[in-house]
Amino acid sequence: MKELIRYSIRWSLGIAVITFVLAALFSIVSTVLLKGVGWAAGMMIVFVIVLIGIFFDMLGIAATSADEVPFHAMASKRVSGAKHAIQIIRNADRFSNFCNDVIGDISGIISGTASAVVVVQLAVTFADRQTSALEFTISIVFTSIVAALTVGGKAFGKAFAIRFSTPIIFYVGKIFYFFEKRFNIVLMKEKKGKNHKKASISKKRK
Repeated sequence: MKELIRYSIRWSLGIAVITFVLAALFSIVSTVLLKGVGWAAGMMIVFVIVLIGIFFDMLGIAATSADEVPFHAMASKRVSGAKHAIQIIRNADRFSNFCNDVIGDISGIISGTASAVVVVQLAVTFADRQTSALEFTISIVFTSIVAALTVGGKAFGKAFAIRFSTPIIFYVGKIFYFFEKRFNIVLMKEKKGKNHKKASISKKRK
């Protein structure tokens, strides 16, 4: 119990620091990209940020939905990325926490801030009173589109991730394998034992 609490505290503190650094980085990059560009280009940047959040949310859902059993046969045949896919599934709690909560939430916050910047750019572009109604309409429509794309995109991504969790995690495993093989960067440490979620399900079946 104490070990579990210590592990949770270490992981929480570590992910908090990572979130702080990534949030600052995302904020700086988005601010630099939005500075000096028109509102149309700003809208495209906002949409890209939203899509990043949707993509990582999909990866997190796929990790929690995937079963490691199909990858054991691949790993026995030394298929590149299979062992890494197994480790992703066995660390699904941390992987999904990073993808869904860290990248996903940061993308949501940054897209909201970037949307506000774009709205200000619209206000500057349509500064005269004759176009104030148009400015207001475009601002409302743009904000609504961003919200709809975020919610609808994540709903689609979750359904897609659950349906194709195995190939998604396999491709992510290949990416992890590439970084480890080419740059000697270990993105996911090896975790012994079976995935707890799958193990509990198999026990119930017995």
